[in-house]
Amino acid sequence: MQTAGTRERIVVTAARLIQRQGYVGTGIKQIATEAEATLGSVYHFFPGGKEAVAVAAIGHGGAEFAALLRESLDGTEDPAEAVEHCADRLAVELRASGWTDGCPVTAAALETLGTDTGVQRACAEALRDWERLVYEKLAGAGFAAEDARDLATTVIATLEGAEVTSQVRRSDEPLRAAGRHLARLLRSYAPTR
Repeated sequence: MQTAGTRERIVVTAARLIQRQGYVGTGIKQIATEAEATLGSVYHFFPGGKEAVAVAAIGHGGAEFAALLRESLDGTEDPAEAVEHCADRLAVELRASGWTDGCPVTAAALETLGTDTGVQRACAEALRDWERLVYEKLAGAGFAAEDARDLATTVIATLEGAEVTSQVRRSDEPLRAAGRHLARLLRSYAPTR
């Protein structure tokens, strides 16, 4: 059981560090130190080294955001209200972190653009998973399939961009504005009942 705890600590620590410092700025020794693990343990669980740890960390960060997104989407029948609520939650959490705990997926994706690496593939998978969650909410609410696909991509792209903008500006307003306008956009496509 101890080994499962060590692996999880390594993954969670790596996700937090990538969130705050990016993939390039996060070293394997720092991950080991902050996870209170030996370097040998890191390589035992992740023989592929830093990239393997990062892929697991991105999977963890992706699952964390998916849980927040799912909770927001399931919290109300109205998809527009749900997306706005999600943006507001992201704004509150980002402010509470002192603007440091952004998305580890975005941080790693931006640093590995143009590469075909495990990190880039893990980022793409996380984004697809989030889009699928939004798509399912919209399709379930009666949106046309093509509109639901396009809107799901728009929602995720806008939230991710707004989060980065909020971090840079050290203001929650970009996320809150994105949430308000995404809600308006979704309402404009909403099927009439």
